[in-house]
Amino acid sequence: MNDRFEVPARLKKTSIALMAIGVLTLIAGIATLLSSHVDTERARFWTVLLHDGVFFTLITAVSIFIQSAVSLAQGAWLVAFRRVPEAIGANVWVFGSIVTVVLLLIVFTFRDSHGVNTIFPWVTPGDDEIILGKSPFLNKGMFIFFTLAAVGLWSYFGIKFRAMSIAQEKAPKNDTKIYWKVFRLSGVFLLVYALTQMSTIPWLWVMSIDTHWFSTLFSWYAFASAFVSGMSLILLWVIYLKNQGNLGLVTKEHMHDLGKFMFAFSIFWTYLWFSQYMLIWYANVPEETFYFKWRQQGPYSIIFYANFIINFCMPILILMARPSKRNYFTVTFMAMVIIFGHWLDYYQMIMPGPLGTDWHINWYEMGIFMGFVGILIFTVSRTLSKASLVPHNNILLKETVIHIA
Repeated sequence: MNDRFEVPARLKKTSIALMAIGVLTLIAGIATLLSSHVDTERARFWTVLLHDGVFFTLITAVSIFIQSAVSLAQGAWLVAFRRVPEAIGANVWVFGSIVTVVLLLIVFTFRDSHGVNTIFPWVTPGDDEIILGKSPFLNKGMFIFFTLAAVGLWSYFGIKFRAMSIAQEKAPKNDTKIYWKVFRLSGVFLLVYALTQMSTIPWLWVMSIDTHWFSTLFSWYAFASAFVSGMSLILLWVIYLKNQGNLGLVTKEHMHDLGKFMFAFSIFWTYLWFSQYMLIWYANVPEETFYFKWRQQGPYSIIFYANFIINFCMPILILMARPSKRNYFTVTFMAMVIIFGHWLDYYQMIMPGPLGTDWHINWYEMGIFMGFVGILIFTVSRTLSKASLVPHNNILLKETVIHIA
């Protein structure tokens, strides 16, 4: 069994080329920023970085969540390809560092020609009574604390889980000390995740862009969008490694399980999407309905409906049948569609507030996106190559083999 991964030259060159595109795009964006006196163009520079930073940080953090959830459930199905979410989760610190820098620069340095922070209006509230009423939570101190705490803790657990998994290989045979340590730490991480990703972080990083608006379902909605994208990302790496001759323990049963997660959480995302929309539409409170009116009937309507088609209609029509979830081409195609679809989902969550009607998806948006993809490929592939892809001496390894037999 080939349990070591060597980064193919082609993959390495691809990741470097994508990162180079991202760097060149960033340089061109900085040049545009320095030469432009248009407020929306200056806001666009920062908001695109914010969008991709938030999206890639949250979808990579999903890999830590799935490790913790399966560890607490004492599930064995993930063991066959556990090194993949471990490698993705161990690199949360990379994207977390990027988004932290971007967030802090926006909060402390970005102002338009009138001295107003149009990305996070709560930074410069003026005499807005609604924003001032939220100041006990929406303030720089709380923002910095939760951002640093979330990114720091996610990064710690992502690195720690991988380190303990590798340490298990050198432990005495059938030793369960590390296993139960991972079990306990998984419970701690899920508490941390509940207090960050499932509550405060989406409020601060995304919802506070539309400072007057609020939704009690928003964090769950943001989680569902990130989770289905994160599972799709894991699936893409699993299939790539299978095509390279690795992950011999992984069969179509595992692909079927990952496909079911993609299908099920696409439906769960739609449930939250509809619930949030329906409750706000039914209440018909102007302070809440403007959010959807701007997106559904305003300049972002094309993205609003594309969001529904890509993230609900396509998964339910293509992934519902059992054979489609066991077909490598189908699930690979749908994983890429889902990731791009939810990238669009985060785009329409973030962009309308700072940009208004002056929105784009052209060279700058796509160039920065490609740069982040390059960073993801480069960092995860390097991490995968540093240890065995089979978690030897894992006490659930035998159960995994029996499961797939």
